Amino acid sequence: MNGRRVVITGLGPVTPIGVGAAAFWNALLEGASGIRRVRAFDPARFESQMCGEIDGVEVGAYVPKSYRKAAKIMARDIVLAMAGAYEAVKDAGLKTKCIVERGEASGPPNADPTRVGANIGAGLICADLPELASALYSASDNGDFSLARWGTEGMSNLTPLWLLKFLPNMLACHVTIVHDCQGPSNTITCGEASSHLAIGEAFRTIARGVADVCICGGAESKDNAMALLRQSLGNRLSRRNDQPERACRPFGADRDGTVVSEGGGLVILEELEHAKARGARIYAELVGFGASNDACSPAQPSKPHPDGRGTLLAARKALRDAAIDVGQVDMIGAFAAGTVEHDRSEAAAIRALLGDRTAQVPAMAIKGGLGNNGAGSGAIDFTAAVLAIQNGTIPVAVNSNPVDPVCGLKLITDKPVDARIDHALSIGYALGGGQNAALVLRRYQQ
Repeated sequence: MNGRRVVITGLGPVTPIGVGAAAFWNALLEGASGIRRVRAFDPARFESQMCGEIDGVEVGAYVPKSYRKAAKIMARDIVLAMAGAYEAVKDAGLKTKCIVERGEASGPPNADPTRVGANIGAGLICADLPELASALYSASDNGDFSLARWGTEGMSNLTPLWLLKFLPNMLACHVTIVHDCQGPSNTITCGEASSHLAIGEAFRTIARGVADVCICGGAESKDNAMALLRQSLGNRLSRRNDQPERACRPFGADRDGTVVSEGGGLVILEELEHAKARGARIYAELVGFGASNDACSPAQPSKPHPDGRGTLLAARKALRDAAIDVGQVDMIGAFAAGTVEHDRSEAAAIRALLGDRTAQVPAMAIKGGLGNNGAGSGAIDFTAAVLAIQNGTIPVAVNSNPVDPVCGLKLITDKPVDARIDHALSIGYALGGGQNAALVLRRYQQ
């Protein structure tokens, strides 16, 4: 650990079960589900026809009026990031450029913009299919794609700024412009591990003294035909189309796959003395970060290692960084997507980490009501772990009962339980990418 302590002062979850920390946490305690049959497009020809969808999130509610025209070049993923940033900044009580221009605060910023950074995880942003289809059609020659016609006619049917909707770094770009973050900024695109890695990098940025505040996390929308098709081709999705709210079953004995979703969230990390000086509420302290890469087999690139060796390595690195023993871990924030192989791989890593304490340490698994939010998943998991520490409560693992005995983990499947959590370990990894990350949270003490 470094001499500069890093704390969490703001949470901005944007999820299918709630937007904002209070709504999200209450929904977790209620065991709510945001998964339903896809409404964004007709999914009838897909084997899996479900998605975690978010209603009512429009970019105009999260940016100054002068910036609303920029919505024309914002893909859904960017909109979700803008919502998460706004919610996190408001929750932290920060006076950024956005907050002042919206008339929600006055006076100078309460954090030096040159010392405010941003690290945001992003996914492979899917193109707007109707817009792209029109351009492709104009570039066809008797039904075949013509590269020559694409250059002369196809591209002329796309707006000149079309590409700016779909570059992964646009999430961080818009967030930093709107909130005037002039400190270090970065984008991480490592699948489902992106948010954990982005939060970890922000942690390092503050700890080494080059920023005092960081907006970090991730967001992604898989609520589109291209994303659904990719996950279907990977045989990762549940086919329980007749009961979407029951389809995703993390660590469940009868799970048959995950469910695509949209969402994510951004959080505010802050140097402790900076937070105290402005009277900020402190949720918890971030004390450790670890990452690893478990290269997949060329023959089976999407299969996880059965022993979860990459996840285990990242977890051990995070604990070592936090200077704590595994015996001090009170809760595991599991990734638990609901796929048979990945859940078992992760469970093997957790068992190897905890040893004879496996049956005593609860694993929190929240994707039963959320689905897999891609690059935004880790931010949601991290936020849930922070709130579990602050509230002394572990929410139910929706749809996970009965638990797969092969996994052998302690899950809360009946009702939320009260628990004093002094240290929590939050785990994230990419499905098929090989990237793994872990973060250690501690109950804040003076």
